[in-house]
Amino acid sequence: MRTWTAALSALALSAVVLVAQTRTSNTLDIYVIDVEGGNSQLYVSPSRESVLIDSGNGGAGAARDADRITAAMRDAGVTEIDHLITTHYHGDHVGGLVELASRVPIREFIDHGPNVQPGPQIDATMQQYAELAAKSRHRVATPGEKVAFRGVDWRIVAAGGRVLTNPLPGAGARNPYCASFKRHDVNPVSLQPVGNTEDEQSVGSHVTFGRFRVLYLGDFTWNQEADLNCPVNRIGAVDLFVASRHGQPSSNSEALVHAIQPRVTLMNNGTRKGGQPESMRILFNSPGLQDLWQVHFSQLGGQEYTVPGVFIANPFDEPQSAMPVAPLAPPQPGAQASPAPQHNGTAYWIKVSAQTDGTFTVTNGRNGFSRTYRAASAIR
Repeated sequence: MRTWTAALSALALSAVVLVAQTRTSNTLDIYVIDVEGGNSQLYVSPSRESVLIDSGNGGAGAARDADRITAAMRDAGVTEIDHLITTHYHGDHVGGLVELASRVPIREFIDHGPNVQPGPQIDATMQQYAELAAKSRHRVATPGEKVAFRGVDWRIVAAGGRVLTNPLPGAGARNPYCASFKRHDVNPVSLQPVGNTEDEQSVGSHVTFGRFRVLYLGDFTWNQEADLNCPVNRIGAVDLFVASRHGQPSSNSEALVHAIQPRVTLMNNGTRKGGQPESMRILFNSPGLQDLWQVHFSQLGGQEYTVPGVFIANPFDEPQSAMPVAPLAPPQPGAQASPAPQHNGTAYWIKVSAQTDGTFTVTNGRNGFSRTYRAASAIR
């Protein structure tokens, strides 16, 4: 009997080891998670170390977004967050933190420092953020420093309103798109004068895995893109660009997007947040772009400025008989816009699996459609 029990125990242990082995891979896996126009991205290294950038929405969306983030963690085979980078303290990027932290351990908190936009809608969240960070490791990001992420070179290129001063390795060439760059005095989305908000404080990351390179800058603004990338291109070329500010025209200038020449762009947009014609024209016309993937169909771009459906991860809860062709016109100043289409049902991520030679595969979680982008023949 003891021999039989021992055999069963050994078999069970072997099964556990086998499961652990199936979770091991040689790829850097990235999940761009649908948090309804907010942001949350999970990066998992071959050693299963994890970085989460942002924690989604608060309020009524907090439990929904925490469900979606933890689902991505389960798929990746991780049970804790080793490093949480909060790009800035707007509710669509940090609002879901408290709910998420009640479900999974967070080992390190990384942010830009004090909140520059206090107010009743965010103050309680920031108090809870401070309490959680005090119980773990916490540091304020500085441009040029690295995040210790095993097997991956993770560099901070912007934080707290400051940008990288020295070019990344292999970068530093003159940026030809700076000559025609025009600064914004008014935000083209909010129509408010440009100021010093939390968006301008965004923590931006450049991630290198062998020859594979990713850039994500949070809600980094149009004007700051020139501060970072003019007169020389301090970033260089990248393979994957996660569009800034959800794909809105208050970011994503030619001085950045065309200079970095992404092979693929992912847009973590909402049904009515990001994807406007002004920004889509710039993203589509980026030199060397092979594909653009969207987390949502955007009514702001319509069919006129969108991608084929296989590249879009999420529909609306109530399918429409036909998606509108023309972009949705913004409401006149002072007028009330109609409610955006809801999407609180099943959500799908876009997953990227990258190899050290620069080859990477992008997969749409909704339909399983995937495309592999072979390693570039040479560093551009």
